[in-house]
Amino acid sequence: MKNRRDFLKTAATGAVLLGSSSAVTKLGYAAAPDTHTVAGKSKVVVAHDAQLHGADGKLDEKRVQALLDRAIASYTGIENPVAAWKRIVPVGKVIGLKVNGLGGKGIATHPELTLAICERLQQAGVKPGQIVIFEQRTNFLQACGFQHTDNPAGIRKLSGEIYGYEAQSSNFGAATIKLAKALTLCDMVIGLPILKDHSMAGLTFAMKNMYGVVDRPQDLHASNCAAVADLNCIPAIRDKVRFTIGDAISSVYDGGPSFHPERLWQPNSLIVGQDRVAIDHTAWQMLERKRAEAGMQSLEAVGRPPRYIATAADAAHKLGVNDPQRIHLMQV
Repeated sequence: MKNRRDFLKTAATGAVLLGSSSAVTKLGYAAAPDTHTVAGKSKVVVAHDAQLHGADGKLDEKRVQALLDRAIASYTGIENPVAAWKRIVPVGKVIGLKVNGLGGKGIATHPELTLAICERLQQAGVKPGQIVIFEQRTNFLQACGFQHTDNPAGIRKLSGEIYGYEAQSSNFGAATIKLAKALTLCDMVIGLPILKDHSMAGLTFAMKNMYGVVDRPQDLHASNCAAVADLNCIPAIRDKVRFTIGDAISSVYDGGPSFHPERLWQPNSLIVGQDRVAIDHTAWQMLERKRAEAGMQSLEAVGRPPRYIATAADAAHKLGVNDPQRIHLMQV
């Protein structure tokens, strides 16, 4: 039986075309009540497996796949993994996976997770040529385990600095940027951020991951990255990025976004959902609990609380909810 890396290698050649076009529910802002919300609350799933890392410190691919399946089953309420994925993604459309490798190999979206998602997407009927893995820079993409490979017949791995950016700027509030063409070619994007402390924003996760789909993210760092909420309101980002599978397998709880092994933390979890604000609020609380456990001050106390989370939930942005009373948190 092929392992996951062999599966992806074969798929990248265009030789593996699984599934067939079938009617699916396309997630959007009017998602079906039993997937997006529970009694009017935004659903967020935190799936955990303390045994993800083996005795040698390496990730167990089979356990990563099982954890992903458990998270998606819990979110959709559908036990069969293929049927569950058909509820999430539209077949016949281009599906993007926005990974995050800015922190380097030690603190990047794990390829084991990305490959597990690619496998399930194909089994759900998404053709290899309709899957796009992308990041802002070539070295960021490499940190996530991939080389830039623009093969429309297979799974495409695209670097923004090679594939390019749109000629026309997009803007909302304080964010005026040019979008990566890798994002705009996709019909739907699944965010695969990695949970990290951030020296300016406080937290980098679902919404901050979108700094990797623009040409000049350095222009968006003023006032503790307050522009995060505005950036996520740019229509192509707001409308296309409709699901998040947050990588909280490994993290740094201080000194981020770069890798600091002395602050390494292994939550061994995935944080899954549609509401990017609720997901970031959940991740923030996880990070704060770890900092307290390590005897560190809160992000508020050190002057870098992720205020953009509340901004994203306000009446001007309406990107999601940050009120714990309006979040249905499922820990599985």
